Amino acid sequence: MNESPAHFASLTPMIAPRSVAILGASTDPTRIGGRPIAYMKRRGFAGRILPVNPNRAEVQGLPAWPSVAALPEVPDVAILALSASLAEAAMGELAASGVKTVIALSAGFAEVDEAGAAAQARLVAIARKAGMRLLGPNCLGLFNDRIGFYPMFSASLENGWPVPGPIGIASQSGAFATHVFGAMRDRGIGAQLCVTTGNEAEVTLADVIGWMAEDPETEVIAAYAEGIADGPGFIAALAAARAARKPVVMMKVGRSARGSAAARSHTGAIAGDDRVIDAVLAEFGAIRARTTEELIDIAYAATRRITPARNTLGVITISGGAGVLISDAAEAVGLAMPDMPEAAQAALKEAVPFSAPRNPVDCTAQIFNDITLVGRFADAMVEQGGYASILAFFSGMGAAPSMGPAARAQLRAVLDRHPDRLMAVSLIGPPQVHREYEADGFLVFEDPTRAVNALAAMGRLGAAFAAPPPAPLPPFPTIPWPATNPDEHQAKRLLAAAGIPAVEEAACATEQEAVAAAEAFGFPVVMKLLSPELAHKSEIGGVLLNIADADAVRAGHATLIARGRAAGLREPGILVARQVAGVECIMGIHRDPVFGSVALFGLGGVFVEILGDVALRRCPFGPAEAEAMIRSIRAAPLLTGARGRPPCDIAALAATLSRLSLLAHGAGPRLRSIDLNPVFARPDGCLVADAVIELDPDDAG
Repeated sequence: MNESPAHFASLTPMIAPRSVAILGASTDPTRIGGRPIAYMKRRGFAGRILPVNPNRAEVQGLPAWPSVAALPEVPDVAILALSASLAEAAMGELAASGVKTVIALSAGFAEVDEAGAAAQARLVAIARKAGMRLLGPNCLGLFNDRIGFYPMFSASLENGWPVPGPIGIASQSGAFATHVFGAMRDRGIGAQLCVTTGNEAEVTLADVIGWMAEDPETEVIAAYAEGIADGPGFIAALAAARAARKPVVMMKVGRSARGSAAARSHTGAIAGDDRVIDAVLAEFGAIRARTTEELIDIAYAATRRITPARNTLGVITISGGAGVLISDAAEAVGLAMPDMPEAAQAALKEAVPFSAPRNPVDCTAQIFNDITLVGRFADAMVEQGGYASILAFFSGMGAAPSMGPAARAQLRAVLDRHPDRLMAVSLIGPPQVHREYEADGFLVFEDPTRAVNALAAMGRLGAAFAAPPPAPLPPFPTIPWPATNPDEHQAKRLLAAAGIPAVEEAACATEQEAVAAAEAFGFPVVMKLLSPELAHKSEIGGVLLNIADADAVRAGHATLIARGRAAGLREPGILVARQVAGVECIMGIHRDPVFGSVALFGLGGVFVEILGDVALRRCPFGPAEAEAMIRSIRAAPLLTGARGRPPCDIAALAATLSRLSLLAHGAGPRLRSIDLNPVFARPDGCLVADAVIELDPDDAG
């Protein structure tokens, strides 16, 4: 249901209604049941306001009705401003009358105790039976200032109304949503739409993001989440936003350790919920903000709707020190700052011999003698440097009455000729000067580092919007999963059926079989303990390397059996494998409780959990996406030929990782995890050397 566009559209009567009933309507404009009426009257809501109060014939100058049944029409939306004890009966009346959307400001439900959770479940049951959408309960409400609609009781609105603009705020927290709105308003940033979801008993944050993605008047979505419960709906919402080329900037707080609870799985320990959220947001080009300031900065920059797919930064500055600061910030966020062309540098050097025209372009204090240098230098950066983004560091000079207006005019002329460029100014000055620059089309930041972060985010958005759709996936492999967890040898046979290659090996029941297998493979070989009870063999000395001859095989067999029995293994076996070399990698699958199977890739070995240099992606995906994962880790140069090493077969590695994702997706919820560690990446392909598969015992059989 949540993947249907009609599901998002069903919120329209709630967010943009033509009529609204307020149950618990109050004559006091400072009470929860009174503020929505007072706010809507002040902001000129054009629809009909229908107060419901059995004790009043009039509320705040409006006719009131004693009950829902007495209303003269069926409203598009009803606001519940009642105690929890009265809410259930009111929901029943609304359902009987045919109301299709409800905003429950009422508290005292699942956020309180088990009895409250049961009462909340009854509200949801009523809503679903009647086909109603329910926002809340325990939510602050929403506002849509475009139409003066204010089903919200926040006192923060007393400090000022929204500034016109295209940002929509979607938040699980009401107080934080109004905090963000207030900060935006005070900076002159336009956010006329804000929806808070509270307990998310029925309407989720994903639903709201999806509605905003389809709303023609919302151009940028700023979101706040404490947790995501509706994985498919969240995916559908992000997909809708990307399809509409609408930036989503999200602050996700809370770093749960649910994913690390898996005892057997390295992948589960490394992934965790927070890394998975990062991977899902990155998959759809959404930007994750680390702070409130960053959330607002990036949403503000996104209102320019300029998102260069190939972003580069050119800097013009009156301060060499600021240029260094900006260069450091750009490198930290991966925003390229290529040098100006040699010919352009020479021309600028001729104009100002003591300038530094490389990039950052330092036009020095000479700008105080000839303000036209601003335009000349900036024009050269756009025309000859070809930078997609330009940052001008002017500090106090940019706002000084003697120079600021002329400098702004010089920059504006460049922007007028190149309206496709993203141009930001870092300056210190009164708010009115900031507004003048913004009116001309510039982004304005006091801190140049914040400017760099916002400009870099626009490039990430542009790259996501420009990315081609993924290629069609092949059929998912059908694997006959066993009733219980397989041992390593069985696991590799299952993987082989999905086209995932492993090191040549043999399971050996006796010492003689182990010797025969080793001689067949050729020395040296590897010997391992083999048991479905044993996930991590190295911890009990269950792996022996460099076994060089038959006598060493016999000795190794005895050693491993003794160690297995000491560790409590009931029937330890022995695995003999050809010893191979290559770059050790890890591939894994972790079943996230919200988003399903998630694949992981990184360099392998025993330190992978400590270093954490891994890439994650939701399954399934093709070889192109797998290769992007592989190349994204910091240690990727070890695979591509760093320091004279022979390059590994990245294509084979990507194909294997893609097949693993297809296998995991096709397996469904029975598959809890897969760990392939190590996988040896080699110049001539890749081979799985160790495999652990964990199945859900609850569904076995």
